[in-house]
Amino acid sequence: MATSPSDAVARKGRGATFDPDNRFAPTRVEAVDDGWWQEAVPERLATRVTEEQARSALAWNRSPDLPFDRSLNPYRGCEHGCIYCYARPSHAYWDLSPGLDFETRLIARHGLVERLEEELARPGYECRPINLAGNTDAYQPLEAERGTTRRLLAFLLACRHPVTLVTKGALVLRDRDLLAELAERRLVRVLVSLTSLDADLKRTLEPRTAAPATRLKMIERLTDAGVPTGVLVSPVIPGLTDHELERLLDAARNAGAMEARWMLLRLPREVAPLFEDWLAQHYPDRAAKVMSLIRQCRGGEDYDARFGHRMRGQGVFADLLDQRFRKAYRRLDFPGLPALDTDAFRPPRRQGDLFD
Repeated sequence: MATSPSDAVARKGRGATFDPDNRFAPTRVEAVDDGWWQEAVPERLATRVTEEQARSALAWNRSPDLPFDRSLNPYRGCEHGCIYCYARPSHAYWDLSPGLDFETRLIARHGLVERLEEELARPGYECRPINLAGNTDAYQPLEAERGTTRRLLAFLLACRHPVTLVTKGALVLRDRDLLAELAERRLVRVLVSLTSLDADLKRTLEPRTAAPATRLKMIERLTDAGVPTGVLVSPVIPGLTDHELERLLDAARNAGAMEARWMLLRLPREVAPLFEDWLAQHYPDRAAKVMSLIRQCRGGEDYDARFGHRMRGQGVFADLLDQRFRKAYRRLDFPGLPALDTDAFRPPRRQGDLFD
């Protein structure tokens, strides 16, 4: 498997082209062609899943850039394979690479409902919306087999606990029944992530996600089911997808989206070299321009992690993107998503043997 950009290979159905070194590893391996026989690089890589017994459920954050302070991740890694995914560097914590490992070596977490029950039942727990999931997509392909997300939604419904979802997986439509019940009680909001309307671009940028037309259908069908649904135009990639900003908002609004948000491409840690190599492999004619525009939005660097800057960027180009978004948002008259009910929450242990 490729371990550096020098021997990177684009593979059908995968986003990353190589596996960057794990930044926590004490040693690094560099492949060198010394003239001896080399094992052929496989054209396709199978997905491998390992199991993890969850010791906790909720992950907490204090970021002022995020609209939630707690999240719940059913899986580690994501088979969707989006090359730009900001969560890729987290795979290093499990002694895996943020590159191909992130999308081919997944971790399924067990016992999450039980751990969540314990945490919600603790004295002093304050009910606020849980974001499902914050680090990977809760509706990635593995969910069809494991069903962890559906079990979590059923548990949250029983507790009357509000939840928010961001997804680009069509599997969310499987759970329209639960989402509709949650919506009746003002307990759910869904954002469908929409990056581009170009299906060819999507195939390499986000290889195992739903097609653009399918995501618009997701918005339409969730809205028809009474589920408050919005669109997250993310990431906006300067020089690659920014020209679609208004068309994306138009399409989402026509599909029934009640809310719209946007975020600029983020390239933390290992994501920057992964994205640069992806550009070189798939869009060599514009790679230099794209990276130049990104750096113009990041103070000359690949990334700026400061709160207040990391989601929007800064400078003339970033300001222009924000102005374009605001103008289109006003023109399309998005009504906004309704507030969620945190007063109906019923701590699990007050419900007798419901969760025994």
